[in-house]
Amino acid sequence: MRLLFLAVLRPHTGNAVTAQRVHQIPFGIIFGGTDVNEDANQGEKNTVMGRVLEEARFAVAFTESMKEMAQAQWPHAKGKIYVQSQGIATTPNAAFNWNTFLQRSEINHSADNLHIFLLICGLRQVKDPLYLVDAFSEWHQEEPSVYLVIAGPEVDPVFTREVKAKVRRAAGVRLIGEMPQEDLHAVVKNCFAVVNSSVSEGMSAAILEAMDLEVPVLARNIPGNAAVVKHEVTGLLFSNPQEFVHLAKRLLSEPALEKEIVVNGREYVRRYHSWQVERHTYQQLIRKLEGSTED
Repeated sequence: MRLLFLAVLRPHTGNAVTAQRVHQIPFGIIFGGTDVNEDANQGEKNTVMGRVLEEARFAVAFTESMKEMAQAQWPHAKGKIYVQSQGIATTPNAAFNWNTFLQRSEINHSADNLHIFLLICGLRQVKDPLYLVDAFSEWHQEEPSVYLVIAGPEVDPVFTREVKAKVRRAAGVRLIGEMPQEDLHAVVKNCFAVVNSSVSEGMSAAILEAMDLEVPVLARNIPGNAAVVKHEVTGLLFSNPQEFVHLAKRLLSEPALEKEIVVNGREYVRRYHSWQVERHTYQQLIRKLEGSTED
């Protein structure tokens, strides 16, 4: 749950703002996904989020289903929850050196028909970055030209150690740290496919950015992913690691399927995830906050 504030601090308040004044600052919230899908099922967190919603001037959900879930959890918030999908704009770094990236990732870039599958996620359990590691490693040993690269920040230190230990032992799997967005978009543009293996998602920006960059997507079949990925139309959905490998092999062997998914995914993002429309929505919502400061 992200907060969107509009704060007006007058000069005579100095650097200290009392708790009462902070409490009076109008704000809106944006549901991220984990808050509704996971945290809402935990009593204390549910209560805290309910109180926040009581004070919020508005709330934004990425999908109708997310809105319905939030309303079921917090009926008092009906009437203040709006639906706005994420707007997508990608900016790959034109100067990014792909071969240098492969060398630093210890990937044999001289291998014939190299295919990089990119999993973008923060290292925390809900993203389940280890879900595909064993199955992918077995596949790599059969087909050395395929690699799984996991990219993202170290969010959970304890879990990060577990991920690093597992990846060190897994052939064909690499772990890289957080990257500047423009460089990450360049990596997406150069890879064969983007992968999502999360246990729970609100709306994966990585999936949408891959579509925008005309890169095929393979995503775990969970509600948040299925809301944006239509199987065999805008991407491929898998329910277990073995099915992932099967679909990945199919994508490699069927260029027509890859092309169709890429074209459909790009059109889907252009039609339903316009950053201009998203900007307009938030401008309208910010005006609600501005009006609150004048009350």
